[in-house]
Parts: sequence; structure tokens; C-alpha cells
Amino acid sequence: MPGAQLAADLWISEYLSPCDIWQHGVTKLLASRQTPFQEMQVVESGPYGKALILDGKWQTCTGDEFLYHEPIAHAPCVLHGKPERVLIAGGADGGVLREVLKWQCVTEAVVADIDGDVITACRELLPEIHQGAYEDPRARIAVGDAFELIRSTPGYWDVIIADLTDPIEEGPAYPLFTQEFFRACQYGLRPGGVFVNQAGSQSPPLADILIRVLHTIDSVFTQTSLITANVPTYGSAWGLAVACDQPLNLRPDPEVTNRLLAEQVRGPLQMFDGESLLGMLQTPKYIRDRLASETVIYTIAEPPKFFGRDIP
Repeated sequence: MPGAQLAADLWISEYLSPCDIWQHGVTKLLASRQTPFQEMQVVESGPYGKALILDGKWQTCTGDEFLYHEPIAHAPCVLHGKPERVLIAGGADGGVLREVLKWQCVTEAVVADIDGDVITACRELLPEIHQGAYEDPRARIAVGDAFELIRSTPGYWDVIIADLTDPIEEGPAYPLFTQEFFRACQYGLRPGGVFVNQAGSQSPPLADILIRVLHTIDSVFTQTSLITANVPTYGSAWGLAVACDQPLNLRPDPEVTNRLLAEQVRGPLQMFDGESLLGMLQTPKYIRDRLASETVIYTIAEPPKFFGRDIP
């Protein structure tokens, strides 16, 4: 491009579709290894700061992580009202844990991630994200299969947050986008418990997985809806599926939400408040229209089919 001044010689190229690539410049490679479960890099990315990349897909970065971590953590906690026990499936970077622990009513928060190597790397190299949350006495790390942990704790959790990598078939997360997993989460929640799951891109050409994840969750829970998170480094608006077996207030009064946050949350919030939550809970019409005609339900036998293998 005429006049362009590039600041990176190494680029992470992430395939979004057969015709779309999203690229991030890398100014420094901080860590790179093949764990028993996935390929991991931690990099410096110029204006967006440090970033975690798993199986070639951008997971989070210090520059805009709050635009994802605040909604996925605080929205289900607000919708619940007073969560005490929170399970985070995935979440190795500690950003969701950091936000959950801002709730004074939370007495226990567990990060259940299958890849201990990624947790170790994030604790060492991404302190800007976890901000010491792992040292909180209410926090616990469970290295292992979140699916099995949830199955073994029926009726225990107030909020379950599935902060997962995308369902790449050779990656570790695809079984956690299935009806079997969502039923396990329903079984693991206490009465009135709230479940939330990162569900994928809202870009119209790329939204099939999002729509089908929503439809699959809706086949399990009494009420399912969408939370929109706008995260620039993900390349499009992102969808978070939220579900409960009791009615969810999808048009909460911002003043009521702000009072609840003032009573319960200790620590700064950069983007989340009552006004933001009300907006994020309003599902776009094209999503509602496509969801009304969707028939695919993901199962262990027929899991999501993600496009290709991302190429770093």
C-alpha cells in the first residue's frame, strides 16, 4: 500500500473462511511450543500488546481483552444476581477469573482447563491479563477435562462460563460445543443457575457455527439468548450464548444493573455497566431469523465442522 509503514516482519494469518484471512503483526515471539493438546504461542503484537495464540487462532491480547472478558464474566453474574460458586471451563489466561473474583458474593471460582502448559505460560507471561487472580484464596485451578468435572458436581454451580477455544476438530475443545456437554452443564447448575458459552463469529457469512451452537443449547435449556461482544482483534462481532432453566430478563433496567454492580463488584470495569448490558442482550434480526429455521444440533457423534486448519 503506498505510504504504508509496517512495524512487523512476522504475521499470524488466521483463516476465517476459504476467502477471508485475518492477520496480526508480531513484533516479538515470547514463547512457542507444542503442548500435549495444542500448538501455543505467546507474542508481542505492537499496538495490541501481548497475545495468546492457540492452534493458529488468536485467543486474547492485553490491548482489548476487557471487551471480551467483562461481558462473558459479568453478564451471567448479573443475570443470576448473587453467584457464589462459579466454574470457568477453559479460561487459562485468567481474564475471566479476574473479573468473576470482583464479585464479593463469589466464594469459589474454579478454572478447569485441560492444558496445564498453557495455564503456566499465561501465569508467567500474561500477568497484565490475570492480574494476580490465581493467587486469590477463592480461586482454584483444576487441570483436566472440564466435561468430567462438571459431570462429577451435579447441582453445584451458580454460573458456568465456557471460555473455550474454537471447535477445531483436532483441538481439545470441540466436544464442549455439543448437546452432551450442554446437558452436563444444565445438570451441574443449581436452581436458577446461568450458563454462558463463547459461540463464535456473528459475521453473516461465518455465523453457521454460532447459529447451530445457539440452537443446540436451546434444545437443552428452557431459555437461550445471545450476548454480543465487539472485540476488534477477533475480526468481527462475537457471540456469547447465555442460557438458564428459569426466565432471563433480557431487557434489564440499566439503573438496577448499576446498583447491583455497585453493591457487589469491587474493582474497575472498563466497558461493562447497565447500559452496555442492555445493548449486548438485544439479538440482531438476521441472527433471530436464521435461528428460527435452523435444524442442526451438534452432538459428540456429529460435532461442529470448523473450516480447515488455521495456519500460523
